[in-house]
Amino acid sequence: MNKKYAIEINNLTKNYGKARGVTNLTLKVEKGDIFGFLGPNGAGKSTTIRSLLGFIQFQEGNASILGMDVRNKQKEVLEKIGYMPSEAMFYPSMKVKDVLKFAADMRKKDCVEESRMLCERLEVHAEKRVDELSLGNRKKVSIVCAMQHKPELFIFDEPTSGLDPLMQAEFFKLILEYNKQGATCFLSSHVLPEVKKYCRNAAIIRNGKLICTDTVENLTKTSAKRIRVVKDGVEEDFVFKGNLNELFAGFAEHDISDILIEEPELDEIFMHYYEK
Repeated sequence: MNKKYAIEINNLTKNYGKARGVTNLTLKVEKGDIFGFLGPNGAGKSTTIRSLLGFIQFQEGNASILGMDVRNKQKEVLEKIGYMPSEAMFYPSMKVKDVLKFAADMRKKDCVEESRMLCERLEVHAEKRVDELSLGNRKKVSIVCAMQHKPELFIFDEPTSGLDPLMQAEFFKLILEYNKQGATCFLSSHVLPEVKKYCRNAAIIRNGKLICTDTVENLTKTSAKRIRVVKDGVEEDFVFKGNLNELFAGFAEHDISDILIEEPELDEIFMHYYEK
């Protein structure tokens, strides 16, 4: 395995029988990257992540994290990463401060200062019990658990779902700060605007197969335009990918009372990757 990559996956296959898993997935994430992992529900994002972490066993292929084989070096791999699952589950009767200390003690690290900073930034109430927390606040506790030991690699599965916009922005400020210190981030997400804003490279998975990997700039580059036009008294709204001169020529025999031409929404740009 090449040590220049934080994550290296070769022909990974995880089959659940009739249920979909992932098939022959090959993917590389360079150290220092903020990498987006995109796809619709059921595409195989969480299966890929759980296979990487050794939580489920895959049938074929191989994978490494920070140059270490995930099958043979799982303990060493887990020591180097900060993982946040899509659903945060903690012992409900524990106080938040005890959850954070428990997570730090598991790693045999003193995370008091970093934990205090993160709790302040994310407005985490350390004295509250877990069963008193909303979904968003449990999510923030999960973020602190993943970040407080300052890992080399972050692996986040849908991290911002349940967070309000201010906390989403603060979360990404923290990611950028850790990234400047050398950390890599692998981010599974449905939220396309945040991927476009913060990720440098991205992969798109659909039906358990990798569709494409490229820079986010290239993935979001398009000549398509959203057209809103009132033609012969009828309002039409569509995405047009052809020659605009031909479109205007087609309007010549119609009464055009209003027209608006603008960039398509980000989800419209990505939709052709998602659709069959």
